[in-house]
Amino acid sequence: MPETIDIQLKKGVLTLCVLALLNRRDSYSYEIASTLSDAIGMGEGTIYPLMRRMQSEGQVETYLVESPSGPSRKYYRLTDAGRRALDAQAAEWRVFARAVNAILDVAAPADALTEGAEQ
Repeated sequence: MPETIDIQLKKGVLTLCVLALLNRRDSYSYEIASTLSDAIGMGEGTIYPLMRRMQSEGQVETYLVESPSGPSRKYYRLTDAGRRALDAQAAEWRVFARAVNAILDVAAPADALTEGAEQ
């Protein structure tokens, strides 16, 4: 069964969303995963490989914070490269979203509007 456009869109904007969250404040993987799960329905398992890739690309760096209730947590923060990636991806997303919205907002043909009103 082919993946829906919904899943493909989510995968396509996942890096952008993580960069945007980390631009607000440093965070750890589980917290990022929970936020994205609540916001866009992305599963937790997709975050961990993404975080490793972003770290290897130099977009994020990590540091440990001791936890009073268990092992230390690995926190992520944006690097300068991560902020540049966020700026570039956000600009690309806005252009793309405007183009899609323009297509979606094009008025329906007059006969389709008339048919809808008759029902």
